[in-house]
Amino acid sequence: MDESAALDVAFEAIRATLLVASPIMVVGLVIGLIIAVFQALTQIQEATLTFVPRILVVFASLLFLLPYMLSVLTDLMQYVMDKAISLG
Repeated sequence: MDESAALDVAFEAIRATLLVASPIMVVGLVIGLIIAVFQALTQIQEATLTFVPRILVVFASLLFLLPYMLSVLTDLMQYVMDKAISLG
């Protein structure tokens, strides 16, 4: 495998990682900001208030986004296998 092929595979792997992880991280960020604003407005400083809703929403978004993530990872695997076959 030459350098350009290795870089192409590495680029696609990083791209797939970002595509899979970004939606969940954005959901966690948004729900965290919503909870922080709620805590600032009500002055409720309960520790479980920050973790439980975020865990539930992230888990629900994982279930919702799982087909998309599987599609991205399947496309990456197809690309890697095509690249391996073309290298002979």
